[in-house]
Amino acid sequence: MDIDAVRTSYARWARIYDRSFGAVTQSGRRRAVEIINSHKGSVLELGVGTGLALENYAPHLSVTGVDYSDEMLEKAREKVAQQKLDNVVSLRQMDARYLDFPDDQFDTVAAMHVLSVVPEPERVMSEIARVCRPGGKVVITNHFMSTGGVMGAIERMTAPLTNVLGWHPDFSIETVLQEPELHVEEQRSIPPLGMMTLMVMTKARPS
Repeated sequence: MDIDAVRTSYARWARIYDRSFGAVTQSGRRRAVEIINSHKGSVLELGVGTGLALENYAPHLSVTGVDYSDEMLEKAREKVAQQKLDNVVSLRQMDARYLDFPDDQFDTVAAMHVLSVVPEPERVMSEIARVCRPGGKVVITNHFMSTGGVMGAIERMTAPLTNVLGWHPDFSIETVLQEPELHVEEQRSIPPLGMMTLMVMTKARPS
C-alpha cells in the first residue's frame, strides 16, 4: 500500500466512516480504551481518524491524536469542540512512519485498527517503540491474517486489492512482534465475531 492510496481512501471514507467500519469496530475500541484508562499519564493515539475513541478516554489522561488524513482529523476536531474534551491536548496531521515526537515521550501508545492500513507497518511499529516510555504500554487492536480455512483463502485472494480496499486483508501478526523492546502481556480475540485481536504490550525498562 502506498501513502497516496491511504490519503485517497480515507478522504473517501471520512464522511461515512462512523456509520460503517467505525461502527463495526467500536466495541473493540472501547475495550482497548478501558485498559488505557486504568493507567495514568500521556496517551498517543495513532490513526485517531474521526475521533471515535476520544470521548471514552478518562479525564485524568492527556491525549494526543495523529492521523494522515486531513478529512478524518476535521471530523475529530469537531467532536472535541462539540463535546468539550479538554483532555485532548492535540490533534495533528502526521505520517505514522515519521512521528514528530521525542524518544520516550508517551506513557501509552494506542494503535486501534490502524496497522493494517498504513504503508510500512514494520516502520510504524519501530516508531511506536521509540516514542513509548520504558515501562509504558502499547495497546493494539487489529485484524490479523487467518492461518487457514475459508477466511484465510479469502484474505489471500483479496490481498492484491489492498490499495482499493484501503487496508491489508492478509496482515500478519508477526509484523507487530518484531520490536525486541516490546513484550506481549495480553492477547485476546474481540468483536465483531472474534475477528479482531486486542494486544497489550509493555516496553522494557533499561537493564
